[in-house]
Amino acid sequence: MRFVSIYKTAERTVPPSPEEMARMGKLVEEAMKAGHLLAVEGCMPSALGARVRLSNGKFTVTDGPFTESKEVIGGMAILQVNSKEVAIQHLKDFLRNAQDGECELRQLYDANPQAAGSAKP
Repeated sequence: MRFVSIYKTAERTVPPSPEEMARMGKLVEEAMKAGHLLAVEGCMPSALGARVRLSNGKFTVTDGPFTESKEVIGGMAILQVNSKEVAIQHLKDFLRNAQDGECELRQLYDANPQAAGSAKP
């Protein structure tokens, strides 16, 4: 089973410290080697982003920063595990390292159901 985790947190105005980068880097490296983390990416500040909305046939583009939001997307990860419960445990490990925020977990559709049996814990 594959899942996407969307990490939400209060927006930071400074990059992570070297200690934070090292701690998270170790977690990511171990998860990649174990085979349950397929991809991970952090997001740049929302000031560099935009929101694009379609409503009643009209597009609206809003440039960041998104000050009306209490939390913004800080990053995402794609996990491959045998169950939702295992994915949740990995997210708990991540949040312990991140020390703040929340993760939304969503299972991904699998276009190749035969590959589902090859998931790793």
